Amino acid sequence: MTADLSQLVKAYDVRGVVPDQWDEPLAELFGAAFVQVTGADAIVIGHDMRPSSPGLSRAFARGAAARGVDVTEIGLCSTDQLYYASGALDLPGAMFTASHNPAQYNGIKMCRAGATPVGQDTGLSEIRELVESWLDSGAPDAAAATPGTITRRDTLDDYAAYLRGLVDLTSIRPLKVVVDAGNGMGGHTVPTVFAGLPLDLVPMYFELDGTFPNHEANPLDPANIVDLQKRVREEGADLGIAFDGDADRCFVVDEHGDPVSPSAITALVASRELAKHGGGTVIHNLITSWSVPEVVREKGGTPVRTRVGHSFIKAEMARTGAIFGGEHSAHYYFRDFWNADTGMLAALHVLAALGGQDGPLSGLVAEYDRYVGSGEINSTVDDQAARLAAIKTAYESRAGVGIDELDGLTVTVDDWWFNVRPSNTEPLLRLNAEARDEATMAKIRDEVLDIIRG
Repeated sequence: MTADLSQLVKAYDVRGVVPDQWDEPLAELFGAAFVQVTGADAIVIGHDMRPSSPGLSRAFARGAAARGVDVTEIGLCSTDQLYYASGALDLPGAMFTASHNPAQYNGIKMCRAGATPVGQDTGLSEIRELVESWLDSGAPDAAAATPGTITRRDTLDDYAAYLRGLVDLTSIRPLKVVVDAGNGMGGHTVPTVFAGLPLDLVPMYFELDGTFPNHEANPLDPANIVDLQKRVREEGADLGIAFDGDADRCFVVDEHGDPVSPSAITALVASRELAKHGGGTVIHNLITSWSVPEVVREKGGTPVRTRVGHSFIKAEMARTGAIFGGEHSAHYYFRDFWNADTGMLAALHVLAALGGQDGPLSGLVAEYDRYVGSGEINSTVDDQAARLAAIKTAYESRAGVGIDELDGLTVTVDDWWFNVRPSNTEPLLRLNAEARDEATMAKIRDEVLDIIRG
């Protein structure tokens, strides 16, 4: 087996090409290391529809059981269904998926009991070091005298019932909704979660197929929602929803087929959660729209700004007791869901909001979509630090400019802001810009890109 674990281990998962970097013997070692580091005596495991997922998942289970740990396998599931199982059963969990990545990849997302994330500073580095030591020595430590059990359990119905208990959908008007599952796990979860609701469901690519024959299961790329946009217009649907490969993110298009910004969805769901809980804290990362903290304050909540990333959002939610959190990447986190992200719950909120009034989705979200954004623009650079320094030098002496370095470099004035962040895994700088009008946004975007690419 070959494995450069320093490259495989990311912020909260292990990911690599199968079988060149990532195979079943390595998965078995990770299973043993996971239970040793977490101290678990029982765990829950799920997997997506990729061809390699069942084998990797079962190997991980063998590695855990060999250490005397009882394993509950929930089989095919979305990532948020695994989080549900971890929370409801109060067990550490492992989900085998590479999310939206191409078919040749696979990986693990790991959590402690209650869906608490396993991040670089909360166990992932220890797991990596332990596996590396075993690879060097040729074998893990001795197995337990009595191996644990491996049993199967179906959690799909319970997961669906739990989510529907969090959103009142009893009085919504009939809606026609097109759902593009991208041949991913949304095709498994949507029929059960949506069953019995007053929805005329138009399914697209619900067949589970980890080779992704229709398009990549990454709705963040505009090319991958073209089919959805076209079908919404053809069907005269009220909205369209696209899920990524492991169905923990949802993307929304309106009745015209136009994409709805994840920031607008964050603001909409935040307003609903604030009304439900009578106020509270809402987490947003620093590249969501200005509209998000504005709406949160208007609805009586307290916005808290954080770095981009799963582990930072969840840490802030736990620290502040936040009721909700949202990211530009369409990850939505709920206190009522163990602070974990669930695209399905966000989708139910959108359906409830749209179905609870008579207007179209475009009109509903207009209140929450107040500014013009560039979207994320990636540029390959030779020296990330030097380019960031050049940008800072260009703007720090300008009157009225605010600069912070919470995550990369953020420059703010009254009418616009931009953020430039380095990628942790590639020689890239990522630019996001926003302004009060299109012309100003385009001017700032191009000005910063000239410096980045100069």
